[in-house]
Amino acid sequence: MSPRKNIDFAGTLVILSGALGIAALSLNAQTAKPARQTSVAKQSVARYHVVHGWPVLPENTILDEVSAVAVDSHDNVLVLQRGGRKWPDSEVLDETPIPVPTIFVFDGRTGRLQNKLGENVLALPHSITVDSKDNIWVADIALNQVFKFSHDGKLLLKLGERAVAGDDAAHFNRPSDIAVQPDGSFYVSDGYRNNRILKFAPDGKFLFQWGTKGKGPGQLDLPHAIAFASGRVYVVDRSNKRIQVFDDKGNYLMEWKGPPFVGAQDIKIGRDGTAFIAQSGSSKLPDASGVLVMRLDGSLIERIGRYGNYDGQFLDIHWVALAKSGAVYAADFEGKRVQKFVRAKN
Repeated sequence: MSPRKNIDFAGTLVILSGALGIAALSLNAQTAKPARQTSVAKQSVARYHVVHGWPVLPENTILDEVSAVAVDSHDNVLVLQRGGRKWPDSEVLDETPIPVPTIFVFDGRTGRLQNKLGENVLALPHSITVDSKDNIWVADIALNQVFKFSHDGKLLLKLGERAVAGDDAAHFNRPSDIAVQPDGSFYVSDGYRNNRILKFAPDGKFLFQWGTKGKGPGQLDLPHAIAFASGRVYVVDRSNKRIQVFDDKGNYLMEWKGPPFVGAQDIKIGRDGTAFIAQSGSSKLPDASGVLVMRLDGSLIERIGRYGNYDGQFLDIHWVALAKSGAVYAADFEGKRVQKFVRAKN
């Protein structure tokens, strides 16, 4: 990908992209000694701190509900926002394209807004993913589709029938996320209605699937986000308040209950194998909101942020992204913002 910072949008979604470094994470098996149940607050240490004044929004420019965030190989930050589109209590989703930009692109270093993209393409975007070849993937809940775009905006792949729900190999029912392997094959968490994980070949050919609704090992209840690292698939099994780990064929390996998890939303795996888990909470004590940073043995290193509406706090954290520089970006859905955190210098 060229280092240019402007992106055009012509007839389809065009976005800057890049690759998030991914490494292995070894989690405690269900039969292993359970993780300590020590409260998050007592384990938290200030190793990451918020970058005040990031991002820089121009006058008369605001973000709406921020659903997801991703970082490209040039440290540009792609922020996925709903542009005023809501998920109604009626559950009847608006399938018309959102007429305003849904992708805001910021310079990761300066926080300056570089571009606004994505108008008249998406209807209710849920996640944005960048793969190792700088392609961009978007899961749209209302359209029941997943999209793959090149870095210059060419539509490379589209799966699912527009606004048609189904549970066969050619349809989704409110897909939530996408995880891409280095060889280009990819997994889709068909999360809100079908409670399954599907794997596809690089050309989009269906390979296999797993998962049924339930609480047992390998069963799912709202697989909300998915990550792949070193032969393992990590699924945020949100309603079951756990992360399940599978091999690349979908065989159940273990589950991780967390410190414990109360509202896990997303997971990313750092280059050193550390896990970063976005966990939403509420104003009720004990405070559990933030990004949980976990060791390979499942113990908590720290919690980034807390509940609230000041810098470094979250009203409803929904997604997390990692930059090669080590910066952590967190999408606050209800707070309608994205924040940057960096590791404190010793």
